[in-house]
Amino acid sequence: MWRGAAVRVLRGGGAGSPRTASGTAAAQLRRRLESELEDIRGAGTWKSERVIASRQGPHLRLAGGGAGEYGAAGSALGLFPRRDARASSLSLPAGILNFCANNYLGLSSHPEVIRAAVEALEKFGAGLSSVRFICGTQSIHKDLEEKIARFHQREDAILYASCFDANAGIFEALLTPEDAVLSDELNHASIIDGIRLCKANKYRYKHMDMQDLEAKLQDAQKHRLRLVATDGAFSMDGDIAPLREICQLAQKYDALVFIDECHATGFLGPNGRGTDELLGVMDKVTIINSTLGKALGGAAGGYTTGPKPLIDLLRQRSRPYLFSNSLPPAVVGCASKALDLLMESNAIAQSMAAKTQRFRSKMTAAGFSISGKDHPICPVMLGDARLAAVMAEDMLNRGIYVIGFSYPVVPKGKARIRVQISAVHSDEDIDRCVEAFTEVGRKHGALP
Repeated sequence: MWRGAAVRVLRGGGAGSPRTASGTAAAQLRRRLESELEDIRGAGTWKSERVIASRQGPHLRLAGGGAGEYGAAGSALGLFPRRDARASSLSLPAGILNFCANNYLGLSSHPEVIRAAVEALEKFGAGLSSVRFICGTQSIHKDLEEKIARFHQREDAILYASCFDANAGIFEALLTPEDAVLSDELNHASIIDGIRLCKANKYRYKHMDMQDLEAKLQDAQKHRLRLVATDGAFSMDGDIAPLREICQLAQKYDALVFIDECHATGFLGPNGRGTDELLGVMDKVTIINSTLGKALGGAAGGYTTGPKPLIDLLRQRSRPYLFSNSLPPAVVGCASKALDLLMESNAIAQSMAAKTQRFRSKMTAAGFSISGKDHPICPVMLGDARLAAVMAEDMLNRGIYVIGFSYPVVPKGKARIRVQISAVHSDEDIDRCVEAFTEVGRKHGALP
């Protein structure tokens, strides 16, 4: 009897066989996932991926013929929601203006940045096939870390595969159950996830609310070390943290300050060093995490910079650093050249202010509500998720590439189209974008 049962199991026979059970579980999982996906479609919060068939830059060429979708082939493969299948028959304008990339300084396609990547690829290879401490550290990694520290005027720096990894790796390595971390409620998801991994006592203060932060700092005095964590510039709202006030409170209550500068490094401040330079508190911020994947070449990579003992500790204990492959040489070459260009001249960084002001003032005059202040992230606040999605699609039909943001990326009822200004946008590009927004806004009732 045992041998017969065994044969049925191996062949997949019998109601209780592993294969049958697995098949049932897989079918249940598929039904549940399809139901969840249908709910997302029904809520109007489905996020499609537009396929770019050119370099990143102010002007793009999209693959396929669909309005921001995958074209007819993508429709056949079911790569976007059924309700959007009609998009494959729409034609796009010949020139697409890109207003939704984090390419703040326009360096993603800068010829010197590309050349540096090619040279690094040829000299150092495609990748290290290793983590840093085994056999994955090259001279270019050390050179870039030194350059980052010098740029931020800090003691040392450590590279990660992304700033998400940098944020995932710092809190757990630095903070213990004896310590406390105080986080702005609208901090980036990577900060929130990084804090979740640590065993410190966690406080969340209201967005940029200094009274609430002070109350939380008072309560946290019972803990050994207190770390205030905030985005320097908040990516969804385009507002800038009140670092002067944060640093004053940190000094008053003997706390440290950590800032994530992903949406500030390279273009905020007189020399593009970020919000701490912009607000004159470089000597009061202890730890900076930032990215190489936005203004500094746009490829990938992140870093932590700060006191040398902290960086040394991260090399010993930070799990994303210890267990992730080294940053590829071509990426290192891109970022290193981008930093060279930035430190040679602040002209590109300084050009951002006028372009940002032009867009914000013209959109406000047209009747739109633009969140934030004086930042190239310019969220056009619409409220309704479906309105944001349909307006973004209509903008693409007019040759303007923007994306609607809705829950869970932003809170419910706070849907928006996030526009991002780049140093390589011309005044004519900006004016064309505003004109398209005005036409589309009137068409869909977002403007009178």
